[in-house]
Amino acid sequence: FRRVLFRSDSFIFERIDKFQTAMRTSVTSIDQYIAACERGIRPKLSELREIIKKAAPKSTETISYGMPAFREGKVLVYFAACKNHIGLYPTGTGVAAFANELEGFTFTKGSIHLPLDQPLPKKLITQIVKYRAAWEREQQALKTAKKAALKISSKKKLTTKK
Repeated sequence: FRRVLFRSDSFIFERIDKFQTAMRTSVTSIDQYIAACERGIRPKLSELREIIKKAAPKSTETISYGMPAFREGKVLVYFAACKNHIGLYPTGTGVAAFANELEGFTFTKGSIHLPLDQPLPKKLITQIVKYRAAWEREQQALKTAKKAALKISSKKKLTTKK
């Protein structure tokens, strides 16, 4: 099973890499990315973009690793057009948190394959994006609290040395 996923991941990333290498130099916005894709996939990509925007209204759009991405500090989710599906990349935390809900979809450690011949699972995508946004905010709060604690402890050390 692990070996099959590895081969699948390798194929997917090889395919994405070829597509992105061709687009990497010229695409600087999600609009350009969608326009550069095949005509038949554009409506789904636009729909996915809108779902993500609504789920994370504070996020900003960017192109990262040649793929459309939405970030709030760090990247919440990427997506990409593939030959037989749209790849949604909510990182490992997003996939792991919704593994039970992903029954019926092909997914790997960090990606979900959304078939082109089926409607987008709007509710599930919304839940995943909201989860990722909350998770990233929590991680940022923990990081800030840790930095504050380190500052306090270093100040205490300085005052005790005198």
